[in-house]
Amino acid sequence: MLLITGAAGFIGRSLMDSLAASGERARCLLHRRVPEGGLPAGMEPAFGDLASGQGLDEALKGVDAVIHLAGTTKALTPADYYRGNARATETLVRALAGRGVRFVHVSSLAAAGPGVILDEAAPPRPMGHYGRSKLEGERIVRMFLPEAVIVRPPVVYGPRDTDVFRMLKPISEGWFVEIAGGERWFSAIYVRDLVKGLLTALRAPRASGIYFMAHRKPASWSQLCAAAAAIMGRPAPRTVRVPYPVAYAAGACAEMWARITRTAGIVSREKVAEARCKSWICDPRRASDELGFGADTGLEQGLAETLTWYKEAGWLTY
Repeated sequence: MLLITGAAGFIGRSLMDSLAASGERARCLLHRRVPEGGLPAGMEPAFGDLASGQGLDEALKGVDAVIHLAGTTKALTPADYYRGNARATETLVRALAGRGVRFVHVSSLAAAGPGVILDEAAPPRPMGHYGRSKLEGERIVRMFLPEAVIVRPPVVYGPRDTDVFRMLKPISEGWFVEIAGGERWFSAIYVRDLVKGLLTALRAPRASGIYFMAHRKPASWSQLCAAAAAIMGRPAPRTVRVPYPVAYAAGACAEMWARITRTAGIVSREKVAEARCKSWICDPRRASDELGFGADTGLEQGLAETLTWYKEAGWLTY
């Protein structure tokens, strides 16, 4: 039996859909309730709390494989990142130690930090608390489950994603905001490809250690902007270039608003500092060489499918 943590999230939902389409079964660790709309066919709910460990023993009965997607991407305080990405992971892997369970841990390129064509051997230099908490989660996994697979995805996009959606929505309205200072490049992976990569790693008995999974061709934010506008039949949007000090101040204001409303947001001073970096590019060759995995969906195709989903779901009008 496969257990999926974070099954109710963006990547988790795509993973469940893929398994259901193949007629496979899995158990999905949920915090309190089944998501609105229910679970796909063959997906069995289990309720537990990775912070406290409550419900884990029951959820792990009969489990021989785990894909650990649960984590914290937005937080009100630095401590929230470490609770969601390190301590919760420790609770899970302690419960798994000695069970002989196959374990795939989904980390992030943020654990490695920015750079030009980083490979898995590059010394990690995470910039902020999110990246450092993901790196700490990796350390904990290696300590308790040394044969585990650790996957570091870069930007992940696709249907149901809300983070990239916030970047695409202004383009549909004819404008786009970027930090002044020149072009910036990034690696990305379409969610369907990432799901395929996670399952490939899970089923490869000799796979272990860290793998970057990304499309082989990096993109720039201006390329993404132009491709999205063309797909939506819009003219090239007007680009608003914001000086870094202004963007940083906006990040501080966003943090203040988040504290007032008690709702963590995607904009913060750390996120602005990360967005200023010229390059977040990883080399996916190890996954290709050892697992035979390649991300086949190029940016234009992935964006077209994503934007179609947003339109059909009523998130965008174009």
